[in-house]
Amino acid sequence: MSSFAASHLRLVSSASSRLHHQHGFPPHRPAKFFFSSSSTSMPGFGTGVALERKKKLSSFVEAAAVRHFVGSLTRAEGLRFAVVVARFNEIVTKPLLEGALETFKRYSVKEEDIDVVWVPGSFEIGIVAEKLGKSGNYHAILCIGAVIRGDTTHYDAVANSAASGVLSAGINSGVPCVFGVLTCDDMEQALNRAGGKSGNKGSEGALTAIEMASLFQHHLN
Repeated sequence: MSSFAASHLRLVSSASSRLHHQHGFPPHRPAKFFFSSSSTSMPGFGTGVALERKKKLSSFVEAAAVRHFVGSLTRAEGLRFAVVVARFNEIVTKPLLEGALETFKRYSVKEEDIDVVWVPGSFEIGIVAEKLGKSGNYHAILCIGAVIRGDTTHYDAVANSAASGVLSAGINSGVPCVFGVLTCDDMEQALNRAGGKSGNKGSEGALTAIEMASLFQHHLN
C-alpha cells in the first residue's frame, strides 16, 4: 500500500469514528479496503470488465440463433422479370438491354419469363416500373436508361427524377426495382459502361435483379 493510500485510509477511519461518537450511531466494524496492483483504483474493476467483455464476445460468436438471408443466383427458375428501357440514348440503352438479357439466360431465366417495356426516356421509367410492380406479375424489375450531362441543368433534373422514381416504385409496389440508369458526364463514359472497357452495367443489373427476386421469394415472402 502506498503512503498516500495509507494516510487517506487513516483520515477516513478517523472521520467515521467522530461521526459515530457525536451522533450516537451504533459502532460498526471498519470497512475493508482492497487495493489492486492495476492502475484502476476501483476494486477488481480491470479484471471484472475484461472478463465480462470476453463473456459477451464469446456469447455473440457462439449464438446459434442468428440467421442470415441471402438471395441466390442459382435459384432463378420460376422467377419472372420485367425490364423497363428508355429509348432516349438508344445507342447506349440497347447494348445495356442485350447484356441484361444474356445474363438472365445464363442464369437459367427463361425467355418467356421476361417482358421488356420501352419508354420514351429515363424520366418515364419510374411510373411504369411502379405499375408493373403493382401488377403482381413480376418478382423484380430492372430499369435501364442513360442520362448524359449536357450544357444545361436538365441533366440534374432527369437524373435525380429517375433515381427517386425507381426508388419510389420499389417502395410503393413492394417489388424490387433495380436502378440500372447510367448517369455519365459524356458519351464515352456511357459506352464504356454499356459493354466497353468498364463492363456492361445492364448485365450487373440483371444479376442484382435475380438476387433480389430470390431473396424476396424464398426468404422474405
